[in-house]
Amino acid sequence: MIELAVLDIAGTTVDEHGDVYVALEEAVRAAGATPGTADIRRWMGAGKREAVTALLSAEQPDRTPAPAVVDAVYADFRERLRAAYGARPPAPLPGVPEAVTTLRAAGIKVALTTGFDREVTGVLLKEIGWDTGFLDAVVCVDDVAAGRPAPYMIFRAMEATGVRDVSRVLTAGDTIRDLQAGTNAGAGIVAGVLTGDLDAATLGGVRHTHLLPSVAAVPALLSLS
Repeated sequence: MIELAVLDIAGTTVDEHGDVYVALEEAVRAAGATPGTADIRRWMGAGKREAVTALLSAEQPDRTPAPAVVDAVYADFRERLRAAYGARPPAPLPGVPEAVTTLRAAGIKVALTTGFDREVTGVLLKEIGWDTGFLDAVVCVDDVAAGRPAPYMIFRAMEATGVRDVSRVLTAGDTIRDLQAGTNAGAGIVAGVLTGDLDAATLGGVRHTHLLPSVAAVPALLSLS
C-alpha cells in the first residue's frame, strides 16, 4: 500500500506556463551564454542554481564560473521569474487539487519536491493558496545536498512525513530527472506525467513503472476513485 505520494511542482502539479525555463534562458543569455532549446531541456527538473552553473560553464568548458557570477545570474533568474508570475500567475493543473484531497482523505501523505529554492517555492505556493495546510511536506532543492536525479529530496520527504519504507512511496513528475530520482530512491511507483513539455516517447525511454496523463489520474491508479 502506498503511504506517501511525492510530486514535482512545475509541470506536474502546477501550470506555471513554462516561465521558469524562459526566465532561466533569459538570465543566462543576459550573462553572455547562448544556450539552445536542447541545452535548456537538459536541465529540466534540476536545481536551478546547478542549471545556471552548467549553462554558463558550457560556454567555457575549461573554467567554472566564479560563485559571484553564478549568484548574480541566479538572482536575475529569480527576479525574471517573479515578474513573470506577477504578469501571468501560476495555477494548479486541472484535477490536481482534487487528487491531493482524495489521497490525503485516504490516509496517503502528499509531499511536493522542486528544483526551486525555498524563497521561489514560497512565492509560488502562496500564489495558488497551497502555502498552509494543503500539503504534508514541501522539500526544496536547497534543503538537500544535491537535487535530482539524486534521490535526496524524496528521502527528505519521507523523513518529514514519517514514512520509512520506500517501496510504499509513489513519485510522479514530468521530466526525465523526476523519473531518475524516483528510480534512484527505489520508490514503489515511479510515474511519468504528460502535463509538461516532454511527450510519452521521451519519458517512456527512461526507467519508470507508469506513464499517466496527469497527476489527476493517481487516485484511480491506486484504486481510490
